[in-house]
Order: sequence, then C-alpha cells, then structure tokens
Amino acid sequence: MKAAKIREKFLRFFESKGHTIVHSSSLVPPNDPTLLFTNSGMVQFKDVFLSTETRPYSRAVTSQPSIRAGGKHNDLENVGYTTRHHTFFEMLGNFSFGDYFKRDAIHYAWELLTGVYKLQPEKLSVTVYYEDDEASHIWSNEIGLPLERVIRIGDNKGARYASDNFWQMADTGPCGPCSEIFYDHGPQVWGGPPGSADESGDRFIEIWNLVFIQFNRDAQGNLRPLQQQCIDTGMGLERLAAVLQHVHSNYKIDLFQRLIAAAARVTRTSDLEHNSLKVIADHIRACSFMIVDGVMPGNEGRGYVLRRIVRRAIRHGYKLGYKRPFFYRLVEDLVDEMGEAYPKLKMAQSHVTDVLCQEEKRFSETIEQGISILEAILSDLTERGMKVLDGELAFKLHDTYGFPLDLTADICRERGIDVDDAAFDKSMRRQREQARASAKFQIVRELDYIGGQTIFHGYDKYLCSDVTVVAVYINGISVPLLRAGYQSVIILDQTPFYAESGGQVGDRGVITNTVTHFIVSDTLKVRTNVIGHYGVLERGEIRVGDVVSAYIDIERRARITRNHSATHLMHKALRKVLGPHVQQRGSLVNPEKTRFDFLHHKPLSNHEIHSVEMLVNAEVLANTPSIAQILSFDNAVSLGATALFGEKYVDEVRMIELGFSRELCGGTHVQHTGNIGLFKITFEGSVAAHIRRVEAITGDNAVRYVHRLESMLEEAASVLKVRPIELAPRIAHLRDQMRAFKKEVIQLKSKLSTSSRDELSSRAVNVAGVHVLAAELQSADVKMLRETVDKLKNQLDRAVIVLASVDSGKIRLIASVTPGASKNVKASDLVNFVAKQVGGSGGGYSDIAQAGGNNPSRLPEALLSVKEWVRARL
Repeated sequence: MKAAKIREKFLRFFESKGHTIVHSSSLVPPNDPTLLFTNSGMVQFKDVFLSTETRPYSRAVTSQPSIRAGGKHNDLENVGYTTRHHTFFEMLGNFSFGDYFKRDAIHYAWELLTGVYKLQPEKLSVTVYYEDDEASHIWSNEIGLPLERVIRIGDNKGARYASDNFWQMADTGPCGPCSEIFYDHGPQVWGGPPGSADESGDRFIEIWNLVFIQFNRDAQGNLRPLQQQCIDTGMGLERLAAVLQHVHSNYKIDLFQRLIAAAARVTRTSDLEHNSLKVIADHIRACSFMIVDGVMPGNEGRGYVLRRIVRRAIRHGYKLGYKRPFFYRLVEDLVDEMGEAYPKLKMAQSHVTDVLCQEEKRFSETIEQGISILEAILSDLTERGMKVLDGELAFKLHDTYGFPLDLTADICRERGIDVDDAAFDKSMRRQREQARASAKFQIVRELDYIGGQTIFHGYDKYLCSDVTVVAVYINGISVPLLRAGYQSVIILDQTPFYAESGGQVGDRGVITNTVTHFIVSDTLKVRTNVIGHYGVLERGEIRVGDVVSAYIDIERRARITRNHSATHLMHKALRKVLGPHVQQRGSLVNPEKTRFDFLHHKPLSNHEIHSVEMLVNAEVLANTPSIAQILSFDNAVSLGATALFGEKYVDEVRMIELGFSRELCGGTHVQHTGNIGLFKITFEGSVAAHIRRVEAITGDNAVRYVHRLESMLEEAASVLKVRPIELAPRIAHLRDQMRAFKKEVIQLKSKLSTSSRDELSSRAVNVAGVHVLAAELQSADVKMLRETVDKLKNQLDRAVIVLASVDSGKIRLIASVTPGASKNVKASDLVNFVAKQVGGSGGGYSDIAQAGGNNPSRLPEALLSVKEWVRARL
C-alpha cells in the first residue's frame, strides 16, 4: 500500500466514525512561545484541550506535517544513523475533545490496524502507563490481547509521571498517560519487546501512540485535571508505510525511494544504498515545507534551524564527492511526490527552489574552506591520540564559517572524536552577553486593570457621546481623580478610538465634557478587548464615573484608513505579480504611509513595481465598496481570505473584502476603494535575508509627492533648457558627452605623461652609478604616478625614483627602486623618510612603496633631500 493511499484510508476511516477532517496547521505554531515548530498533530488543538478555545466539532482527524529538528523534540542528529528518525514526518492523528475517551480510542485503533490495514493481530503488542488499569483492562479483556503483550511501563519508585508512557507536548501544557502500539518485525531482527533489556533493538517498532489527555502541567510542574478529558493520537505515516510495504527501514518506502533516486541522480551517485542519500532525501522534505510555511534561512530561531539542515545536506553532498550546488534541484522531485497531497507545496515550488539555491550558493563559498580546516584539526588530534575537539575551535568554525555545532559533531563522529560542548556553549554565551550588553530595551509597565471590556464603535463612528470613565491611571497606578497637567491613561466603557493593532497605529483625539478636556496622544490595548487612551489632561478634572464624549481626529483617521486599505490591495497585487509565496512579515500603517515587509528573495524590478501600482490603482478606480463580514475561520479561508503569518485566529473572524483582496483584519478601512484616491510606491529595499520592504503613500500625501516630483523635473529641465518630456534624452546625451570628454582627458594625460617622462628622465642625477630622481608631477593621481614610475624604471635601468603630486592640500608619494640599484636602498624606508618631512607616513615593499602627507610647503625641501639619503646608503 503506497504512502498516499495509507494517508487517505486513515482520514476516511475516522471520517466514517464522525470525525471532521481538519486541514493541517502551519509548521510555525502561531503565538506559542513554548514550541519552535509544530511537532505533532495536537499542536493546533492545544487551546481546545485547555478549554480556552472551542471548535464546531468534538471529533477531528488530521494528517499533520511535523518537524523535530529544534528545541526539546530534536531528531536531527539521528537522521542518517537510524532507520526511522526524520527531521520532517507526517503525523496521522485522531482527536476527541470531551467526547469519547480510552475505550473508543483503543477500539478504533484496533479496528483500523487489523480491519482496514489488515495487520496480523499476533504481530501487535501494546504498552500502558504502569498505573493505568483502565487501559490495560480494555486491551486484555475487550480487545483480547494476551497479558504478556500488554506491557506496563514506568518506574513506580521514581518520579510519578517521569516515564515513556506519560506524554506531554512541551514542558508545560496538556498531557496524560498513553498507550503505545508496537509492530513485531519477527525473530530474524534483533531486539526485545518494550520494557525488556533488548528494547533498543529494531524488532519491535512503535507505530502508534494513543494519548489520554487528562491534565495540564503548569510552569511550576504541577498537574491540574482538565475540564474535559480528551484523546490525542499520533501515528507516523512513514513508519506505518514501512510495515505495510514489508520493509524494515522507513527509507525503503515508496516515498523515500523516489527521493533517494533523485538525490543520486543530481549528485551523480551510483550507490543507492549510500547513507548520505537518505540524509539528503530527508532534509529536502524538511527544508521545503519549512520555507512553504514562511521560515527563511537566518542566524537565530527557526531560520537558524533551517540553515543548519540545509548545510548538513550540502555537507553530505560533499561526502558523495559532489561539490556543486545540487540540493535545490530536488524540489521538483519532491513536488512530484507530495504536491498532490499538499497543494501549497506545488504553488510555492519556484519560491522554495530560489531560496534553497541562494542559500546553497552562499554556503558553498565557505564550506570547502571550513571542512578543510576542520579535517586538518582532526588529523592533528588523531596523530596526537586525542579524542576531544576543543569547543572554542568548534565555536570559531560556527562563527566564522557558519558551521553549526551539529555539522561539526557529525564530521567528528565519523572520526571517533567528541566535541567539548560545554566550551562551545561558554563561547556562545559570551557572545550573546556581549550582544545583550549593547542592546537597549524599553520596559513598559502593565496596568493592573480588572474591569470589564471596552465596547469599540470606531468602525462606523468618529464620536461617542455619553460614555463613562471606568478607570484612570497615573504612572501605572489606579487613581480616582485626575487633575490638569498630568499624563495618564483613561479607560472608557465605550470608545470610537482604535487601539494600535495589526500594524495600524492608534487613534488620537480628545475626551471632553463641559468642564474637562483630555488630549489623547495614543491609543493602546491594556488587555484583550480593553482599550487605553494615553495622553494629558489639558484642563479641568476627570473622575472615575464621569460621563464624557470621545472624539477622534477625523482627518488623521481618514489618512490611516486610506493607507490601511491600500496595504490590503498592495498585498494582493504583490502576490499576483511576484507569486503566492509572498507573505506579510510585518507592517506599519500610519497617517503618512504604509510600510509593508514581506517574503521575497530578490529586489523588485521597476517593471514589477509599476505592475503593482497599476493593479492597485485599477482597483481604486473601480470604486468598489468595502465589505466587512464576521465568519468562521474555515469559511473565510474557503472564500479565499488571506490569513496573516504568525497570527492566531479564533473561530469567528472579521473578513475585509476590498476589490480583489480578501483578508482577515480587525483594522479600520475605507468605505469604497475610490476613497484611497491615488496609490504610489515610494521605496523598495531589503530589511533582512529574504525579507523585502515596500513603502507607499495614498490620497493627498500621494498628490503632494507627485507635485514635488513634477517641480524637481521642471527645475532640472529648466537648467538644461529643455521641456520635461525631453529631459531623459538630454541627460543621456550629456552622459555620452561626458564619456567622450573623459576619454579625451585620458588621452591628453597620456600624451602629457610621455613628454613629462622624457623631461623627468633628463633630470635624474648619477649617484655612484645609480640614477636618482625626485620630482613633483602636476595634476597626477595615484594611477598616473604609478604608470610614470614604471615607465621611468624601464628608461633609467639602475634607478631610485620618488614622485609626488599635490591635490587639495594632500600629498601623494610613490617611491620605487629597481632590482639592480642597491640591496641597502629600500623603497619602503625611502618613502617614509620623505613622508615624515611633510607630515605623513606610508609603507610598502622593498621595490615599491606609497605614502601621503599634509604639509605641501615642505615638499620641495623633502624631495631635495632624497639624493643625499640615497648616497649615504650606496
């Protein structure tokens, strides 16, 4: 049974059992600081398990791409050394949120494995947590497994929940006992059942883990019962495929065999069993899917993990003897293999290929040198009988040549040498402490607010009358009364003020009544759905409980909304022009401009910028109404709405439809696209590796910008005495003239230099059989001085020459000594002798040297002294 069929059968089986097929989530967990990558199917349901989020279904089934190459769950170092570890794998899972629990989970698993996949029951064994009598009873009494194949795991003498059969996603979060299902590959393979002395062998392989989530582990390590019991299961598609395809290694399954063949083809490797091909096949999956989900190579966090994996793959290409870029060429084969199951991979094929190609070429410039240095160090250690590489050296390889520690460790392992990890970590900490010492941080004090939510009316109102002051803060401290002159934060029960969010800056305006006037300089969120109005009381007093009116700055808000709506249109236009890989990586929307950062691997051409402008302005001219709808997240996405990278969305979301753009957004927008007026891009550039930035303006700002450009064009045209439309050809004509003049000047200088050389050579004096010449050349640059020296040396044979020129008070000096002049006369000594007299210094070699000075008045005397200096050394 092929991997694609196994995946499909899993999803359809649980769909028949009332489960909703849920799309896989991003490899980058949104708003979850506890995880570097999505490492299992349950990650997207974490808040559901905690009862802080609800879904419209209580049963779900997924096929979830997962990464275990960073943080707590890291299999990177095992890839290439075992038959079943991967950096990227697909986790098949079924889930219950307060619906069924252990009994149904176990029965479903048994029915699928033995009834659908037709595995022989006698080949299956299970483990249960040592205290889990309920699970043990179900397996033995209801399923009918012999007691010897229901194995209790856990040391009741040790920590209560510190065992392999108590599962937790991270250091904190949902967790509970589990039951693992093992497949017996037969007595011909060495190894024993789980819990035995030989359990590390490959005979019994875990294929499925049923997790019975009952607890939440807090930051202090305490286990608290969850409000509802849940089921989370995980079965590795690759492991199950190995069983169903009757092979013992995951790398023998159909999916990997095609990628291994492709890796062999691009590296020109004939040995299809070579271990490095397995590593490359594994790594192309991990790297490609990470890039699809927005991770880009970098020097920290997820970007660093991606860079490590890419470089590890490149190094295995070197092990195969292939030293040219190859890794990026495997993307096409991966898309052929997995593009149907994951359409976003196929859509991003070109982008993934370009990113990997650039990263591979960048590392290829240093890898050979780094490997040769490391190999030399290791050879020296081996000769001296040493078995440990100094961690400081490992750090230098990392810092100078971009060698991740695990890449160095890989190479060392092959030579039987360990790495001093502690010394490496010490060097890394020292570097980070130095970086932290130079950084500046601003600590913002949170408000201790415990009141109700603020009702926001700002989508359709600029003014809210008869609203109540519910809290006042001065320096973060709650006060009942605010007097004039104090900076403070005011919280209202209702407001038209938009709080800074999603890149849009907060509103400004006033809070007022007949006796008070509060100037709002910024609006920020104090808590979720609680809005703080930051500013200063200009006159009067404000008490908690006062009734006031809240007005926003209407003109400022109008500029902000124009820019925000234009950002949505620009985002869509960028995706149309550059490709679907374009994803937002940050934005700032204020009254002056919109600043938009996005994923892209190269600068935009003028044609691409103009195309984006044309698309946006076409939507502006269409003057279509903006439509805001509250929908379920899945419904919005099914309608084509763009969900922003890194954002976490609740089940109900606000979708903004503007012309050809549909995005999930809580910001304020124009009523019609025509309100934007005019859209103009003013800047495009790079802000980080693979991150581009575009700045644009709209409305009256764009009109003023165009007026300024017109004024500059008219002024330039006036200077050149042409019409603005004739400016470009006139400038091109002047450029051609300048090139011709420059060529003539070079020719004239050459002629002048020739006549000057003849005159200079006649001024050389004979000192003990050596021609000595010290002279100043007028209007000569360094290049001309060098050319003149070279030609004089050919004319004068045995010679010592010093030439000088002066430009804007700065002296240039060149000294040269021919080979036959004298061993005691060195150009470097001579040029320094002259330079010191004119307030400078220099250096060079025995035959030619260069210097400078800043006292031209002393130059004639310095040049006259050369003859006697040479005479003294002959």
